[in-house]
Amino acid sequence: MVRLTGRGNHVADASGGHAAALCSAVRPWAPRLVLLLVTQFHSGLCEAQQTSRDPDDVRLHELQLIGTHNSYHIEPHPPVGDLIRTAGTSLLEAIQYTHRPLPQQLQDLQVRQLELDIYADPAGGLFAAPIGRTIVTAAGRDPGPDPNADGQLNAPGFKILHAPGFDYLSNVATLSQAFQQIRAWSEAHPRHLPVMVLLELKDSAPGPTGIRVVPYDAPLLQQLNDLILQHFPASTRLIPQDLCSAEDVCVRDSVLRRGWPPVRDLRGKVFFCLDNEGQWPERYLDACESPRQALLFVSVAADHPQAAWMKRNDPEQQFQEIQSLVRQHFLIRTRADADTRQSRSNDGRRRDQAMASGAQYISTDFPEPQARFSDYSVRWPDQQPARYNPLFSAPPASGTRWE
Repeated sequence: MVRLTGRGNHVADASGGHAAALCSAVRPWAPRLVLLLVTQFHSGLCEAQQTSRDPDDVRLHELQLIGTHNSYHIEPHPPVGDLIRTAGTSLLEAIQYTHRPLPQQLQDLQVRQLELDIYADPAGGLFAAPIGRTIVTAAGRDPGPDPNADGQLNAPGFKILHAPGFDYLSNVATLSQAFQQIRAWSEAHPRHLPVMVLLELKDSAPGPTGIRVVPYDAPLLQQLNDLILQHFPASTRLIPQDLCSAEDVCVRDSVLRRGWPPVRDLRGKVFFCLDNEGQWPERYLDACESPRQALLFVSVAADHPQAAWMKRNDPEQQFQEIQSLVRQHFLIRTRADADTRQSRSNDGRRRDQAMASGAQYISTDFPEPQARFSDYSVRWPDQQPARYNPLFSAPPASGTRWE
């Protein structure tokens, strides 16, 4: 028995000979019932479409990935660290972290953003004998690993290290070696999510160094471009102009229109970003034949024609700004921690703000815990290299595995 009531209708028994009464009761409700059924069907269809979305359709700005800060860094050997401590304990504590070699970060820790500090060494040998190591040796103490044990610092070329005088240990000594390692890993894993490589160009150094750092000029910047071209064929790299279609006025226009390309177009690729800000972006762009020939994405103001990616390193103070930029489809790199403070106090608040901000690349000194400090680390719970960005709707199907 079905009992229906409607505006101005009597309660009717739908059994037996009361079919006419039932039709009479339903008729005034029919349009609303149809609308309700159609709405529910459409809602269910949309939900099914969302949960079954092909992961390859997801655009890069709709993801979040983990990166490492100063990805090459090795903590100073204790006697050298003691020298640094004489200038201030906080100076030493800020650099007491060590990263695994780059291929291990990419493979074992699922890192998808690397950062390399680069010094120019056009004549070779500029960083082969650090002053800190010389002082420790003269004092009769163990200076620790020799950064030039195999002579790799003698040859001309770009070198990777944090500070020439005392914080000089690196898990990869030259930019050429770093590019070789990244390319080899990428070639062995052709379906990986795109890897961002931040390049910070250093033309000054803190503290006593015993050397004169070489400033970057246009020829050196062009050499940097040439090195990228040498190690990464066109099919394996993403450059700013690749974001543009024929109707786009500039790179920024393409980002605002469509955002970054979908994952299917970016698998197995590497892209390079200039970590330096201020006058550096224009110095780099001026060294290129034209902005269309630029290989590096530059961190510039959101209204700049080349705007596509930018740094906002403080996810607590810059939280609202990061969210605004991400919603415009810009890629943002932020930092989950700094100077080892969060690891020492096991404080995840800044990390959690970084994740909630929607910044696509979240950089850390601790992609895995450092037991002597705490169990603090920055990683996704399922140990994947990425997760869906919380600022965007319609995630891919549950169970999606990123590479």
